[in-house]
Amino acid sequence: MKDPIVIIGAGLAGSEAAWQCARRGVEVELYEMRPVRATPAHQTADFAELVCSNSLKSESENTAPWLLKEELRRTGSLLMEIARACAVPAGHALAVDRMAFASQVTQAIGREQLITVRREEAIAIDENRLTLVATGPLTSDALAGEIARLSAGAGAGAATPHPQLYFYDSISPIVEADSIDMEKVYLAARYEKGTPDYINCPMSQEEYDRFYEALLAAQSVEERDWEKLNYFEGCLPIEEIARRGRDTLRFGPMKPVGLRDPRTGRPPYAVVQLRQENLRADSYNLVGFQNHLKFGEQARVLRLIPGLENAHFLRYGQIHRNTYINAPALLGESLQMKAHPRVLFAGQICGVEGYVESIATGLLAGIHAAALVRGAEPVTLPRATALGSLVHYVTHADPRKFQPANITFDLLPALEKNVRDRKERHRLQCERALNELAEWMGAPVASSG
Repeated sequence: MKDPIVIIGAGLAGSEAAWQCARRGVEVELYEMRPVRATPAHQTADFAELVCSNSLKSESENTAPWLLKEELRRTGSLLMEIARACAVPAGHALAVDRMAFASQVTQAIGREQLITVRREEAIAIDENRLTLVATGPLTSDALAGEIARLSAGAGAGAATPHPQLYFYDSISPIVEADSIDMEKVYLAARYEKGTPDYINCPMSQEEYDRFYEALLAAQSVEERDWEKLNYFEGCLPIEEIARRGRDTLRFGPMKPVGLRDPRTGRPPYAVVQLRQENLRADSYNLVGFQNHLKFGEQARVLRLIPGLENAHFLRYGQIHRNTYINAPALLGESLQMKAHPRVLFAGQICGVEGYVESIATGLLAGIHAAALVRGAEPVTLPRATALGSLVHYVTHADPRKFQPANITFDLLPALEKNVRDRKERHRLQCERALNELAEWMGAPVASSG
């Protein structure tokens, strides 16, 4: 009888990987250290808890985030199925009630007879036993040391917590819905895509200037001596964006383009968007407003936003370390370690950024691990798919300057013919990706539309 696959971490990637193994008849031992040991960012002991926001990005057809989700749906992702069941109104995006989502994932994993859940901290990795590491950005120090030990012999230098192999990520604040002054805000979706589900807090130039000056003057949480704040460019704290220039926020999270105020018929000077946090619609998060300010300073500055003067904050913005390995130096395209092929990595620790991207690598690592149990060689995804391109980037980027990445069309291979119209080019890339995915799955290929 073969030993069960060991999966360390029951976040997005680990939960999806465990499910993919089980549905292929492979036993799993799933380790999750919460609640025995807490993390600086999680609030529950449930699996697949969404920490930073509740958005899984765009559901607009023929966008890169949509393509990745569509490929996951077609390959039988458990977490994408649960996400759809827990969806909350979010315009053209897929957002979920994060508490319901984590609860349903935990229940689904708990019901699966082939998965044995072990609520304890894994502090060692047996490189001779099939093991999938999916500990995410908040990997414990003990396990990070184990990963560093395995990585050291691979010519990549130390893994985490080497300062070149982590960045800092932030969490957006959440406010109570009843504390929002609805007389000062309006409902709309940017560019009128999807339904008008976002609460928009409009600002005049005078209001924006007052907010900007207060933000620059606000006190940040003190940096610890051992910290080097190496932020991920795609998730910068608002105070860091503001320091780059007076208008940088207006071209970033406070961009008013496509958000016409129905009361004036014009877009505001700047705008803050609030997205529904749960199915009860009793809380909203400030979109793109992750920050590293002291809690008292957050309350003072954020209450300068029109409509939030009396806001009750259910959670303030926070910052935490995101741990990841130098994947191009360490991993092959099947997400196996080159030096230790019975050890696989998935999720943010392998160098992807984003919820759906983490689910994607979990799904693939689970499929590959199940193949290894059967004595088969893992069959990697076609390069033209979003799944294949994401893994190709993680395993082929320049290891000297590797940075985690979200799925974008830049990661997909270009079309053979030059198509100047961007929308048509993206449509063709999506069509090609889904056709090649169908061939990989052995399904009928759709005809060109």
